[in-house]
Amino acid sequence: MNAIIDPRSVEVDSAPAAGGLAIRHVDKAFDIDGRKLSVLEDVSLTIAPGQFISIVGASGCGKSTLLRLIAGLERQDSGDILLDGVPVAGPGLDRGLIFQDHRLFPWLTVEQNVLLALSNSDEAATDKRARVASLLTLVGLDGFAQAFPHQLSGGMAQRAAIARALAPQPQVLLLDEPLGALDALTRLRLQSELQRIWLTQRSTMVMVTHDVDEALFLGDVIVVMQPGRIARVLHVPNAHPRDRDDPALVPLKAEILSLLHAG
Repeated sequence: MNAIIDPRSVEVDSAPAAGGLAIRHVDKAFDIDGRKLSVLEDVSLTIAPGQFISIVGASGCGKSTLLRLIAGLERQDSGDILLDGVPVAGPGLDRGLIFQDHRLFPWLTVEQNVLLALSNSDEAATDKRARVASLLTLVGLDGFAQAFPHQLSGGMAQRAAIARALAPQPQVLLLDEPLGALDALTRLRLQSELQRIWLTQRSTMVMVTHDVDEALFLGDVIVVMQPGRIARVLHVPNAHPRDRDDPALVPLKAEILSLLHAG
């Protein structure tokens, strides 16, 4: 039986523990040609520390806007977004962000790109380099520290972007379609790598994706969005590391697809 939660029931009365997010009654609209276009309406969600959350929905439903609000790149019109009980007021090193495009600086090496994320750190230079080396090992880029982005494949460049996002040791890693630009085989490989990295790091991860199979393979919780709102929150009972062909995922996939079609 599927574990289904009414999205209105996921609010919390107390602040979540370290790395936890509380999204409470959030509204967001944009001005388009002099009129208000509502993007999010009364969105509430609690994300526990260390969870992997997959947000799925059709284009334009507001899922990337929600991610940008959590990142502090946009400001909600009303409602609250709390990280460890503290309102999110702007970007911060406690939240890392990975986009569909790796956005590496082409004139810097892989090592230099990752080191850039530590430019505000008070650590000694040797400690920074040691952490970067450890992260490059974690994402499978041993031996590529001195490579430039144009010398990397798409999947390797995205691994470097993941290492860069992890460098400041964020409590929350936000992923906006991080594998969407990759070919199918590379995407499957990177899904497994992302799962391995998450199991190693245990940061809270919030990923936006159009790919239902990807959402089910990676997510502890699937947030299904219809335009402007959360339609359903489903818990995936399968343990990690997860078998993407597990028949127990089939009814969950069918339910998610039904919700997406209804939206």
